[in-house]
Amino acid sequence: MAKLSMTVNGRAVSGEAAGNRLLVEFLREDLRMTGTHVGCDTSQCGACVVHVNGKAVKSCTMMAAEADGAEITTIEGIAEPDGTLSRVQQAFQDYHGLQCGFCTPGMVMTATKLLEQNPSPTEAEIRHHLEGNICRCTGYHNIVKAIMAASGQDVSKIAAE
Repeated sequence: MAKLSMTVNGRAVSGEAAGNRLLVEFLREDLRMTGTHVGCDTSQCGACVVHVNGKAVKSCTMMAAEADGAEITTIEGIAEPDGTLSRVQQAFQDYHGLQCGFCTPGMVMTATKLLEQNPSPTEAEIRHHLEGNICRCTGYHNIVKAIMAASGQDVSKIAAE
């Protein structure tokens, strides 16, 4: 068992994890941060995306021990301290960028990182950036619309589904 210390959503946490314990398991089961979802266990769906030291990472592909000393942000850490939704979360709600909601945490985390890197992405850039995230319900149109809206762009040309 490895002893771990990290910062999760601005809070110092510690724990122990076996060498084969995935970060997503550590977050969900040990820290009870269940907003990060496990969808495929093969790094295909993106439901488990978190930010590790400022990078979007599929937490089902990273061992918990690799995150020792890291700064991690999960979907629970995206909202404002008073509970107000982030601009990306609010746009997903306003533009119906979710249906069942299972992929939503990973989509929001991926979109948040995209907008940090590119504050005004084109529709093509958004679609390209989302290639590692799978949604089985929405057809992506409203997700793309929500991300463009969160960036402050005109969304009237994006078809709704």
